[in-house]
Amino acid sequence: MGRDLAEPDWLPLTDGELSVILGRSDPGGLGRRPAVTWRSPRPMSAAALVRHGDATVFVKRHHVSIRTPEQLVAEHDFATHLRARGLPVPAVLRLADGESVLRRGDFCYEVHQVADGLDVYRDAVSWSGYASLGHAYAAGAALARVHLAADGFERPARPAAVLMNSCQVITAPDPLAAAGALVAARPALAAYLAGRRWTDDFESVVVPLIGRAAPLLGPLHPQWGHGDWHPSNLTWTSAAPDAQVAGIFDFGLANRTYPVHDLALALERAVVSWLDLPETGTATADLAAAAFLLDGYQTVRPLTRAEAAALPLLLPVVHVEYALSEADYFTSVAVSTANADLAYEYLVGHARWFGEPPGAALLGFLTGYLGG
Repeated sequence: MGRDLAEPDWLPLTDGELSVILGRSDPGGLGRRPAVTWRSPRPMSAAALVRHGDATVFVKRHHVSIRTPEQLVAEHDFATHLRARGLPVPAVLRLADGESVLRRGDFCYEVHQVADGLDVYRDAVSWSGYASLGHAYAAGAALARVHLAADGFERPARPAAVLMNSCQVITAPDPLAAAGALVAARPALAAYLAGRRWTDDFESVVVPLIGRAAPLLGPLHPQWGHGDWHPSNLTWTSAAPDAQVAGIFDFGLANRTYPVHDLALALERAVVSWLDLPETGTATADLAAAAFLLDGYQTVRPLTRAEAAALPLLLPVVHVEYALSEADYFTSVAVSTANADLAYEYLVGHARWFGEPPGAALLGFLTGYLGG
């Protein structure tokens, strides 16, 4: 949630759990037990690289209040679809019962092959930008390949949930009512937001922005996207500026939205210095990185005129559903008023920033760059 490492919300994976998930027997027949070689510092789930026999796999545990087996299977189906289309997505591994998700009590487990390439951004904090313009260009091209490969994956959108991306509020006829329905279904979130007079902020700041963007989404074709495209969810052929994307992982926020929604998220995640906002009251945008990411994307999948027109209007509200779901997490699951406050600043403060000079400059740049 900021620049500093945080204590994890969940206990680390144990040797006993790994033996249950992966099996007690060594695939190589040498009697070795699964051994953790690295633990993810991300606080919202427990994940680790695990040496199992002669191979290393990625194991992740989720509480069912965050991800059910059915929700995880949707992610796995999408990842498998992309892999079958030739994209460098790590394989989802089948577990002891033949399924891709194993539930034990209140927890679900998934296991993946390790992504090829170098995890260059492993230690980067959230909202980190690309280390070079070349990386931004390569990431844009890789995202376009995801969108081309995703065409034809017809699974319906996943419903709203904790820590979930979607576009159901920003496409609703009455966005405030749609957001209100989500909040009302989550008592702890509703109690927290009542103290923030959130409907006033949402109606005055967010709803007008949705009103400008929503009409341009209507004619577009919805499809599944990654939902959390930023450099730390990619691996790379090297750390050099001309590196290419070697692997694509973490489909935890994947859902049925629009390609331009996914592209707007990629910009929102990596070209604005959001961590400066609570510290200094403002943030800056890396216009060059935005241009390179868009150029990389359009070398593979040129935007239609309708998508190019929608992108600058969508960018200020592309975060809305996830921000609400993050506030839900910090009020009903890993309860933290301080982090809930940061999530609320994410919801309203990010949208408000686009009306300030640096945000307006970014939107103006995108409009001109895309020929609007």
